[in-house]
Amino acid sequence: MIGAMRTPDDARWYRLSLWALVAFAWLVLAVWGASPFAGLLSHRGIGVGPLSPPSRLAVFVFGWTLMTVAMMLPSSLPLVNLFRRMVAGRPDRGGLVARLGLGYVAVWALFGAAAYRGDVWIHQAVAEIPQLAAGSAWIAAAILLAAGVYQFTPLKHMCLEKCRSPYSFLVEHWRGRDAGSDALRLGVRHGLFCLGCCWTLMLLMFAVGGANLGWMLALGALMAAERTTRWGRYLTAPVGAALVLWAALHLAGIVPFPST
Repeated sequence: MIGAMRTPDDARWYRLSLWALVAFAWLVLAVWGASPFAGLLSHRGIGVGPLSPPSRLAVFVFGWTLMTVAMMLPSSLPLVNLFRRMVAGRPDRGGLVARLGLGYVAVWALFGAAAYRGDVWIHQAVAEIPQLAAGSAWIAAAILLAAGVYQFTPLKHMCLEKCRSPYSFLVEHWRGRDAGSDALRLGVRHGLFCLGCCWTLMLLMFAVGGANLGWMLALGALMAAERTTRWGRYLTAPVGAALVLWAALHLAGIVPFPST
């Protein structure tokens, strides 16, 4: 029945527009990462430069949102496409899909702002407490360890199951009585489950690379595989074990952490 909701006349432009949006985000990030302003997306640039703290936060959240679109939207396309087909017969279908996307992106933008503020706090603490500055290896190891251990938690697996079942997710959460608000809430819910899947890996990317396209591609591919492929469930534990091992080897001085 869902397949009968397809609209052949707009399917082509819809797919092209989504992939154009993803491609544009990658292009902007590539140019940004090669520019003198690349540090604005890296935790190493916190407090550096002529921008005021509110301006720097706004620039970071904008860049973080671009990273979300580039890295996370492709793996959310099954849900977006299914939702588009469900509302294809409505005159406001374009606005509903846009609200879904807005709710999704808003979750990640707020998380980016929280990550930025947390990193500012860590930098201030390191600057004021010499012992923390001397123990920077422990901070890096803690990030790796948190990302690794989280891979084994029930919350991670529950969120992954929600992301892997877009049809069940829509049946459970879409009502359509107040379509505009429902679409926005649907996007927020999907964003929260997506955040539950990937927040530690996104923090790891922030810590090691910022706008580094290599890290973005690697972690983006990993997160997409976990969420959208049948064999993705078999990646979760090995990735967690690898991150925990990396933390131990980093503390032993064997394997470096890219940001240190």
